[in-house]
Amino acid sequence: MNEAGNAQRAVEAARGWIGTPYRHQASRKGVGCDCLGLVRGVWRELYGCEPEAPGPYQPDWAERDGGDRLLAAAVRHFGPAVPPGEMVAGDVLLFRWRADCAAKHVGILSTPGHFIHAYEQAAVIESALVPAWRRRVCGVFRFPEKI
Repeated sequence: MNEAGNAQRAVEAARGWIGTPYRHQASRKGVGCDCLGLVRGVWRELYGCEPEAPGPYQPDWAERDGGDRLLAAAVRHFGPAVPPGEMVAGDVLLFRWRADCAAKHVGILSTPGHFIHAYEQAAVIESALVPAWRRRVCGVFRFPEKI
Protein backbone atom coordinates (compact mmCIF):
# COMPACT_ATOMS: atom_id res chain seq x y z
CA MET A 1 0.00 0.00 0.00
CA ASN A 2 1.35 3.45 -0.84
CA GLU A 3 1.75 6.34 1.58
CA ALA A 4 -1.43 8.15 0.43
CA GLY A 5 -3.48 4.96 0.80
CA ASN A 6 -2.07 4.38 4.27
CA ALA A 7 -2.93 7.95 5.27
CA GLN A 8 -6.54 7.53 4.15
CA ARG A 9 -6.79 4.18 5.96
CA ALA A 10 -5.36 5.79 9.12
CA VAL A 11 -8.01 8.54 9.07
CA GLU A 12 -10.80 6.02 8.46
CA ALA A 13 -9.51 3.80 11.26
CA ALA A 14 -9.19 6.74 13.68
CA ARG A 15 -12.75 7.88 12.89
CA GLY A 16 -13.91 4.39 13.84
CA TRP A 17 -12.64 5.08 17.37
CA ILE A 18 -14.68 8.28 17.84
CA GLY A 19 -16.85 7.92 20.94
CA THR A 20 -14.55 5.37 22.60
CA PRO A 21 -14.39 6.43 26.28
CA TYR A 22 -11.13 7.77 27.70
CA ARG A 23 -9.34 5.14 29.78
CA HIS A 24 -5.73 5.60 30.87
CA GLN A 25 -3.41 2.94 29.33
CA ALA A 26 -6.24 1.25 27.41
CA SER A 27 -6.33 0.60 23.66
CA ARG A 28 -9.61 -1.11 22.83
CA LYS A 29 -12.02 0.41 20.32
CA GLY A 30 -15.44 1.05 21.81
CA VAL A 31 -14.25 0.08 25.29
CA GLY A 32 -11.56 2.61 26.22
CA CYS A 33 -8.28 4.23 25.26
CA ASP A 34 -5.99 7.12 25.99
CA CYS A 35 -4.26 9.17 23.30
CA LEU A 36 -1.42 6.66 22.91
CA GLY A 37 -3.93 3.81 22.92
CA LEU A 38 -5.75 5.39 19.99
CA VAL A 39 -2.57 5.51 17.89
CA ARG A 40 -1.67 1.97 18.99
CA GLY A 41 -5.12 0.78 17.90
CA VAL A 42 -4.87 2.49 14.52
CA TRP A 43 -1.40 0.96 14.06
CA ARG A 44 -2.88 -2.50 14.76
CA GLU A 45 -5.62 -1.89 12.21
CA LEU A 46 -3.05 -0.89 9.59
CA TYR A 47 -0.37 -3.52 10.26
CA GLY A 48 -1.94 -6.30 12.33
CA CYS A 49 0.22 -5.96 15.44
CA GLU A 50 1.99 -3.32 17.49
CA PRO A 51 5.72 -2.67 17.08
CA GLU A 52 6.28 -2.82 20.85
CA ALA A 53 4.33 -2.87 24.08
CA PRO A 54 4.52 0.51 25.83
CA GLY A 55 4.65 -1.03 29.29
CA PRO A 56 2.82 0.51 32.24
CA TYR A 57 2.89 4.28 32.64
CA GLN A 58 1.40 6.69 35.12
CA PRO A 59 -0.60 9.79 34.10
CA ASP A 60 2.38 11.96 35.09
CA TRP A 61 5.01 9.80 33.32
CA ALA A 62 6.38 12.66 31.22
CA GLU A 63 7.02 14.81 34.28
CA ARG A 64 8.62 12.00 36.26
CA ASP A 65 11.32 10.53 34.04
CA GLY A 66 12.75 13.63 32.40
CA GLY A 67 13.10 12.01 28.96
CA ASP A 68 11.06 12.58 25.81
CA ARG A 69 9.88 8.96 25.53
CA LEU A 70 6.88 9.65 23.29
CA LEU A 71 8.97 11.57 20.77
CA ALA A 72 11.71 8.91 20.84
CA ALA A 73 9.15 6.14 20.23
CA ALA A 74 7.62 8.10 17.34
CA VAL A 75 11.00 8.42 15.63
CA ARG A 76 11.75 4.76 16.30
CA HIS A 77 8.53 3.50 14.69
CA PHE A 78 7.50 6.18 12.20
CA GLY A 79 10.92 7.41 11.08
CA PRO A 80 12.05 11.02 10.80
CA ALA A 81 9.58 13.80 11.52
CA VAL A 82 7.87 15.63 8.68
CA PRO A 83 8.11 19.46 8.66
CA PRO A 84 4.95 20.85 10.31
CA GLY A 85 4.16 22.89 7.19
CA GLU A 86 3.90 19.64 5.21
CA MET A 87 1.45 17.79 7.47
CA VAL A 88 -1.42 16.03 5.70
CA ALA A 89 -4.45 14.02 6.80
CA GLY A 90 -3.35 10.73 8.30
CA ASP A 91 -0.24 12.16 9.96
CA VAL A 92 0.41 11.57 13.64
CA LEU A 93 0.79 14.78 15.65
CA LEU A 94 2.72 14.97 18.92
CA PHE A 95 2.04 17.83 21.31
CA ARG A 96 3.91 19.31 24.24
CA TRP A 97 2.24 21.69 26.67
CA ARG A 98 5.34 23.90 27.07
CA ALA A 99 8.60 24.18 25.14
CA ASP A 100 10.61 22.85 28.11
CA CYS A 101 8.39 19.77 28.61
CA ALA A 102 8.35 16.34 26.99
CA ALA A 103 5.72 15.52 24.36
CA LYS A 104 2.69 14.27 26.23
CA HIS A 105 -0.25 14.09 23.84
CA VAL A 106 -0.81 12.52 20.43
CA GLY A 107 -3.51 12.57 17.79
CA ILE A 108 -4.10 11.89 14.11
CA LEU A 109 -4.71 14.70 11.62
CA SER A 110 -8.05 14.04 9.91
CA THR A 111 -8.35 17.13 7.70
CA PRO A 112 -6.06 20.15 7.30
CA GLY A 113 -7.87 21.80 10.22
CA HIS A 114 -8.97 18.90 12.45
CA PHE A 115 -7.46 16.01 14.38
CA ILE A 116 -8.72 12.95 16.21
CA HIS A 117 -7.52 12.29 19.74
CA ALA A 118 -8.54 10.75 23.05
CA TYR A 119 -9.62 13.64 25.21
CA GLU A 120 -8.95 13.05 28.89
CA GLN A 121 -12.06 12.62 31.05
CA ALA A 122 -14.20 12.32 27.91
CA ALA A 123 -13.75 10.19 24.79
CA VAL A 124 -12.11 9.99 21.39
CA ILE A 125 -13.24 13.10 19.52
CA GLU A 126 -12.45 15.07 16.40
CA SER A 127 -11.29 18.56 17.37
CA ALA A 128 -10.45 21.69 15.44
CA LEU A 129 -6.71 22.23 15.18
CA VAL A 130 -7.07 25.76 16.50
CA PRO A 131 -4.02 27.97 17.15
CA ALA A 132 -3.84 26.83 20.80
CA TRP A 133 -3.36 23.23 19.62
CA ARG A 134 -1.32 24.06 16.51
CA ARG A 135 1.38 25.94 18.45
CA ARG A 136 1.87 22.91 20.71
CA VAL A 137 2.66 20.51 17.84
CA CYS A 138 6.21 19.29 18.40
CA GLY A 139 6.35 16.44 15.91
CA VAL A 140 4.58 15.32 12.76
CA PHE A 141 5.00 11.72 11.62
CA ARG A 142 3.68 9.56 8.77
CA PHE A 143 2.55 6.00 9.16
CA PRO A 144 5.17 3.97 7.29
CA GLU A 145 4.29 2.46 3.92
CA LYS A 146 5.25 -0.94 5.33
CA ILE A 147 6.83 -2.25 8.50
